[in-house]
Amino acid sequence: MPALPPSAFSADDHPHRRRNLLTGEWVLVSPHRAKRPWQGETGEVAPVDGPAHDPACYLCPGNARTSGDVNPDYPGAYAFDNDFPALMADSPAPISDDPLFPIAPARGAARVICYSPHHSRTMPDMDLPAIRSLVDCWADESATLATRFANVAVFENKGAMMGCSSPHPHGQIWASDFVPTAVAAEDREQAAWRAAHGEPLLAQVAAREAELGTRVVEANDHWLAIVPWWAVWPFEILLIARDDVARIEHLTAPARDALAAILRAVTRRYDALFGASFPYSMGWHQCPGTSADPAAWRLHAHFNPPLLRSATVRKFMVGFEMFGESQRDLTPETAAARLRALEIAA
Repeated sequence: MPALPPSAFSADDHPHRRRNLLTGEWVLVSPHRAKRPWQGETGEVAPVDGPAHDPACYLCPGNARTSGDVNPDYPGAYAFDNDFPALMADSPAPISDDPLFPIAPARGAARVICYSPHHSRTMPDMDLPAIRSLVDCWADESATLATRFANVAVFENKGAMMGCSSPHPHGQIWASDFVPTAVAAEDREQAAWRAAHGEPLLAQVAAREAELGTRVVEANDHWLAIVPWWAVWPFEILLIARDDVARIEHLTAPARDALAAILRAVTRRYDALFGASFPYSMGWHQCPGTSADPAAWRLHAHFNPPLLRSATVRKFMVGFEMFGESQRDLTPETAAARLRALEIAA
């Protein structure tokens, strides 16, 4: 079929593809589909308020976990070994030489981090010292685990819609002797970019995005939060360190303070968007110990929230997304503008 003349194309109205420079993958953008009626599944609105302590909660201070261990009366962020770890340091190596059914060893450690002693206070409800305590905990855990394992993955699944197993705000750390697929792809693409262009990819992305402003959601001297050009999830955010730092434990004290501030601002914008506690999966990507080019790395975090139209309607990754490539129904520029326009408390 004949192509439209260049002057007729509008990114806000016409389907197009965008390339994710961090992974090499493409995403289909179909902005006109956001106008279609919805008669599919709707979820429950996530609750906002709750008790400070739940005697039945496995993560609250002073309570016993399923392992029988009793949580101490912790005052800030608190980390402990996961009672049901996905990785174990002493797993025996599998044995197989069948090329049709390849198998590889997987060893590591899994930790849980309670964000605070408060049973119901999520990140947007925490004060800055409490979030700074969490940042320091992330950094300490990452530094310790990096001495033993090739990759340290720090992440949070927030809300029942994202499969969170406990309402007490918490995150996890999975350290592994292998580099996971997503991190390996980012390592490959960032190394290739620096070899071709002489600068770290995300350093250039941050500079251009700050200059353009159309996809910026929040910014301070040390951090930039954007809906990336290649965003897959409707209100996805990429949080990029503006300093030349590749790992979370290498952040300076001012950068950690600034991180606490922008984390609270971003998550408050999320909660304000649909007037509900906003579910998401958040994960840090940092330079692995086996990186092809550590100088190509820039520390960053991904926020992937599922909500699309309201607090009860989510984006489903099915059909074409499963069997073709990722697809989104509104442009990243529109998503950023909506988040940026919200009024939030300081």
